[in-house]
Amino acid sequence: MCSFTEELGTPLFERLGKRIFLTESGMKLKNYAEKMIKLDKEMRHAVTGENKLKPILTIGAQESQCTYRLPVILQKFKQLHPQVELVFKPVHTSEIAKNLLQTDILDLAFITDTRKVLPTIHTETLLEEDLVLVASHTHHLHRKEKLTLKAIAQETILLTEKGCSYRTQFESKFQLEGIYPDHVIEFVSIEAIKQCVIAGLGISLLPRMVVEKELNSGSLFKLPIPLALNPIFTEMAWHKDKYIPS
Repeated sequence: MCSFTEELGTPLFERLGKRIFLTESGMKLKNYAEKMIKLDKEMRHAVTGENKLKPILTIGAQESQCTYRLPVILQKFKQLHPQVELVFKPVHTSEIAKNLLQTDILDLAFITDTRKVLPTIHTETLLEEDLVLVASHTHHLHRKEKLTLKAIAQETILLTEKGCSYRTQFESKFQLEGIYPDHVIEFVSIEAIKQCVIAGLGISLLPRMVVEKELNSGSLFKLPIPLALNPIFTEMAWHKDKYIPS
């Protein structure tokens, strides 16, 4: 304290008999010290989240996950962790999701794609998706036990937008065989594709989770797929360097 007194150039204490009291300068220093201690606590609370402010978790996922799988999961999560504020961002393709993770716009993403290793992204595989080729129960192909790519290419094919992993695979198989479908309609909505298939407008390749209810009810029919597709997985992904509070 003596060195501090010398540094300030003014006495902070005075002795009156056997007792020590703060000088006027000492009282001022005490007030500032208390403010500094309080500010230090506020800083630590703000940085560590100990001030009980709701932590925010920003999640991204493709439409199929957003619509058919995540609502129930997120509802359960909110019940278990009501203090966490969820911000949900639909992303159209897995590549967009990965870019948003790498630019710190998303904390977490659910990605449906073939397995791809990225040095900056950590992934945990949740399940393998079952892809099904579907048509309306009134479609003439539902009576076929076997199909060829050439036969499929003669039908109206309803596709998700470009960048979708299973659409990319589907089209590449045609190209490898030198076959190019005559009638292709592109949609931005999987639900729109499903309803158009039910109405008999065409056929489509979709994850089973999207059409499970309609397959069970008979409004959609599963067609044999005459091609081998690489497995599609749904993975939970986040940036390897991302700090997410407990």
